[in-house]
Amino acid sequence: MDYTIKAITIDDVKKLQEVSRETFKVTFDPYTAPDDMKRFLAEDYETSKMIREINNPDSRFFFLMVDDEVAGYLKINVGDAQTEHLKENALEVERIYLLPSFQHKGLGNVLLDYAEETAKKEGKDYMWLGVYEKNVNAQHFYKRHDFRRVSQHTFQVGSDPQTDWLLLKKLSR
Repeated sequence: MDYTIKAITIDDVKKLQEVSRETFKVTFDPYTAPDDMKRFLAEDYETSKMIREINNPDSRFFFLMVDDEVAGYLKINVGDAQTEHLKENALEVERIYLLPSFQHKGLGNVLLDYAEETAKKEGKDYMWLGVYEKNVNAQHFYKRHDFRRVSQHTFQVGSDPQTDWLLLKKLSR
């Protein structure tokens, strides 16, 4: 399967919103009340908010392109853009999502490997992320990539406070 990884710019905000909303809804609909989902998708992926995130120098977004089609995306954060101060000199994988038709084809590995390569190139000692406590498939995926649970935090979806496990990986040099 031929793929490329493309940095996302402001010109891509509409496509990023579309992919973000679809992948979040598919992933978390089974656990989330309809009103909470509707509110989250409207507020968290609102245009001006997403433009601020894209423009933040400590955040970066990337599309995974398969045969010129968006298959999914990655968002990484460093510095003050991280959602938690989990470790010094760390890179956060805040979002890693694939559209349903591209799942179970090894493409999650491509995005996670890209994040890790980026972290190593930038001299980071750690990589970390949050994963929903009920998302067992994702937990197994990250465990295979040597992430281990070190903490947890609340992730607000509408009026529903959900628990994310915080997973950490020490990077080798």
